[in-house]
Amino acid sequence: MKVVLFGARGFAGRNVANVLRQHGVEPIEASLSTGLDLRDPAAATAFLAEHQPDFVVNCAAHVGSLNYVTEKAATVVADNSRMILGMYEGVANACPQALVINPIANCAYPAAADIFREDEWWNGHLHRSVLSYGTSRRLLWAAAECFELQFGVKSIHLLTPNMYGPYDSTDPNKAHALNALISKFVKAEHTSQAELPIWGTGVAIREWLYAPDFGRMVWEVIQQPSRPGLQAPLNVAQNDGLSVKALVDIIQSKFNYKGKLTWDATKPDGAPKKVMDDTRFRQVFPEFKFTDFEEGIAETVKYYESVFPY
Repeated sequence: MKVVLFGARGFAGRNVANVLRQHGVEPIEASLSTGLDLRDPAAATAFLAEHQPDFVVNCAAHVGSLNYVTEKAATVVADNSRMILGMYEGVANACPQALVINPIANCAYPAAADIFREDEWWNGHLHRSVLSYGTSRRLLWAAAECFELQFGVKSIHLLTPNMYGPYDSTDPNKAHALNALISKFVKAEHTSQAELPIWGTGVAIREWLYAPDFGRMVWEVIQQPSRPGLQAPLNVAQNDGLSVKALVDIIQSKFNYKGKLTWDATKPDGAPKKVMDDTRFRQVFPEFKFTDFEEGIAETVKYYESVFPY
C-alpha cells in the first residue's frame, strides 16, 4: 500500500501520519516545508508520477483562525484554490487510478443552518467570517466531481467539525479555536498573566473532533474504500456541541490559573451554531468510537505543555 500524504507537516497531516505508522504504513510525506508546492501543477505531477500512490490523503490547506482567514481572505482563497486544482491536475496526469481522500471543514455548510445535514450543505450562503476558506472547501468537492467526470479520478469526502488535538500552531491567530484557547491557558499559567483575553463573546456553539480520531477515520476509509455510504460526502459527526463559554470552563478545570478571564467582543464569534447530524455516519460506521472529550482535552494540554515556551 502506497499512501501520499499532502500537508503532512501540518496539524491534521501529522495526526494522520501517526495513525498510518501505527498500522505499519509509512506515508509518503509532502508539504510546502518539504519543498512541494501544490499550487504548481507541474511539481504535483512530477511528485505523483515518481511515487505512483494507491491513495492520496489531502490535508494540505492554508488556514487559520476566524480573524486570520478574514484578514488574509484573498490570499487564503487564492492559495487553497490553486492547491486544489494543482493536486487534481497532478493526480489526473500522473496517477488517475489513485483514490483521493479529502477532509472538508464544516465551514462549507451554509451560515443559516442549525444542524448540518449532508443533503443541505450547498443550500445557502457561507458565513462571512469563513467566506475565504469555506469557498475553497466547496470548490474542493466541485473540482473532485469535475476531475472524475473527465479523467475518472475517484474521491471520498469527509465533512469534519472543528478539530483539536496535538501538533497545531502555537500562534492563536493560526491555530484552530480550541487549540488556541488551550495554548493561551498554558502560556498564562506558566507566565503568571494577570489577565487572559478570550476572543469573541463565548456564545457560539461548536462540535469538536479530536484530530487523532480523524486519523483513525482515514485509516478506516483506506481499509474499505468501497464501504456503502462513502460515495457521497459524509459527516464525521457526533451530533453534539458546546458553547465556547462551556468549553472555557472545561479547559479552566485543567489548570490552576488564578488570573482574570476577559472576553474580547471585537473578535468574531463566527456562525452561531455548528453541530453536525450523525444519522448517516452511524449507518456507515456504526462501531466507530470517538475519544472522550475530557481525555482529548487532557492530551492536548499535555502537548502544549511539552512545546512551551512559545
